[in-house]
Amino acid sequence: MGEMEKDIQSVLLSEEEIQREVAKIGAQISKDFAGKEPIFVGVLKGCFIFMADLMRYVTINCSMDFMAVSSYSGTTSTGAVKINKDLSEDIEGRHLILVEDILDSGVTLNYLKNYLMVRRPASITIATLMDKPARRKADIYADYSCFEIPDAFVVGYGLDYNEKYRNLPYIGVLKPQIYS
Repeated sequence: MGEMEKDIQSVLLSEEEIQREVAKIGAQISKDFAGKEPIFVGVLKGCFIFMADLMRYVTINCSMDFMAVSSYSGTTSTGAVKINKDLSEDIEGRHLILVEDILDSGVTLNYLKNYLMVRRPASITIATLMDKPARRKADIYADYSCFEIPDAFVVGYGLDYNEKYRNLPYIGVLKPQIYS
């Protein structure tokens, strides 16, 4: 057992399950956006592994870009978000697919969607690896979701706790004593 594994209470989603579902939504997006050349916009850092895998299952012409955001400390409920890295390309008239590792409160993603709408894209679609509806605070939904998960503290496959565990190949539930 590796040094990271000892902190994992249980495996919620195996490597195989993840790949199977990511392949499914990659195929669905390819069908739905055929001929539209969408821009996949990854929300860093958590999205990077999911987005890399998703792109390998997308069979249409597309491009990609990244954004990095953080919530202002102490004002998370207001949805005040700081843009640390903005898009590099012009998105007017383009189909945007926002790629997130997990959709829980939805506050940041809702802010981002409104922030990007001002630039007049043709559409904004949300693709997430995991949806955690129990934690939703904003009125926002994923158009493509691989898994609906319970309200557990999950890490791995890009998701971290204090910048650790992102490199686990599966989604695991972190032992409560690690973060409490």
